[in-house]
Amino acid sequence: MKALVYKDTGKIELVERPMPVIQSDRDAVVKVEVSSICTSDLHIVRGFVPRAHKNTVLGHEFVGEVVSVGSGVKNLVIGDRVSANCETFCGECRFCRRGFVNNCEKGGWELGCRIDGCHAEYVRVPYADTGLTKLPDNVSYENALFVGDILSSGWWGAELCEIKSGDIIAVIGAGPVGLCSMLPARLQGASKIIAIDIDETRLEIAEKQNLADYFINPQKVDVCSAVNDLTAGCGADAVIEAAGGKNTFEMSYKIARPNAIVALVAMYEENQILPLPEMYGKNLIFKTGGVDASKCRELVKLISDGKINTDFLITHRYKLEDIIEAYKFFESKSDGCLKIAVG
Repeated sequence: MKALVYKDTGKIELVERPMPVIQSDRDAVVKVEVSSICTSDLHIVRGFVPRAHKNTVLGHEFVGEVVSVGSGVKNLVIGDRVSANCETFCGECRFCRRGFVNNCEKGGWELGCRIDGCHAEYVRVPYADTGLTKLPDNVSYENALFVGDILSSGWWGAELCEIKSGDIIAVIGAGPVGLCSMLPARLQGASKIIAIDIDETRLEIAEKQNLADYFINPQKVDVCSAVNDLTAGCGADAVIEAAGGKNTFEMSYKIARPNAIVALVAMYEENQILPLPEMYGKNLIFKTGGVDASKCRELVKLISDGKINTDFLITHRYKLEDIIEAYKFFESKSDGCLKIAVG
């Protein structure tokens, strides 16, 4: 089968690989119908993910059809249409039982990082009974493509904020994860959403999709002053930092009101500085780390019920045989690219 392999920093190749097979009784093998490229895939290629293994098939965001299952898989059968969780988790260890699936003692971010991922024709999914979510008939593959990664990341980012009814939430970064955090923030009780990005096209998408109420471009206005004006001088009740830029961490704590929560869902390529003397007395709570994608079934139901729709994120499509070109295009962020559907 065709598969995209991470060979070394800055080097990927589309090669022929053997078909994956069941290795454990909780495995499933899935025929990949549609996959997508994630910014974290680019981080691996750039050499910013030390835990990533070379000669591994990339990719962790996909949907497909189950073609074989291990004897220990109880809730899936051959032929099921499924969306995949970006994380591998057993569902039984002390972290999984608390919903901290990113820290599973037997898993974590494995697919496309430490074991072969989905940028291939077929993929083996360990702990398939927790890592795959069956799709109802009214949810298409493309409807569910982002359930297990960026939509889960957005939902998790909003949950970290402990949103109360009437809160004003600022979201830094109107890229895929930022956009995916805005609607969950509204569903969880936010009265107003402030979208912040230097890309006017992405702000326009947030406006067109009715994901936010206010739109700030830091290249045109002073962000702190603008947020203060929108919040009666208080600052945002919570901030979701989904950009991971050179100055967006600093922006996140500056626009937060005293006693706010700052949820850091971005993946940074450089260390960030926490200026504790400067923020002394502001009493901020910072929450950060990899997504705990433990709500996939709930998200699929919200899609099925028409309460969430992420189809607008797919702006470009490529075939698997052209995936190296797709990587280059996705990295360039040109032509209004948000997410690419591969398949």
